[in-house]
Amino acid sequence: MQEFLTSWGSWTWLILAVGLAALEMVVPGILLIWLAGAALVVALVDLLLPLEWQAEVALFAVLSVLFAYVGYRWSNQPGQQLSDKPNLNMRGQSYVGRTFVVAEAIQNGRGKVKVGDTLWAVAGSDADVGTSVRVTDVDGTMLVVEPA
Repeated sequence: MQEFLTSWGSWTWLILAVGLAALEMVVPGILLIWLAGAALVVALVDLLLPLEWQAEVALFAVLSVLFAYVGYRWSNQPGQQLSDKPNLNMRGQSYVGRTFVVAEAIQNGRGKVKVGDTLWAVAGSDADVGTSVRVTDVDGTMLVVEPA
């Protein structure tokens, strides 16, 4: 094992960096790109200043943690608007404030409204078919409504 590790050089780190970057495109998440960056830096350092394999591995470990931390902090900045449509994949949230017509009477607090060509389960005060209701909140996949 030690012979294998002593034969590592800058090319090995460069190949590792390319392999990790390629895996980042296949595997979901954004961790491997930071590890690829750390491997690339180790490859460049090893080209300029040949290091023992122990120092290379230690440098890779430190840079991996540092790059992953900086990447995490950069991607999760508070107040950062990630999208102009933050409710894009939360369809129910996009219905809050809108008015719909009851399709199946709301009895004992449960019923259905017609949204486009889909029936959505609702929770709210009892209402007859044809009554207009306004969506006030979303509870999982159920819309919370009140009389409009």
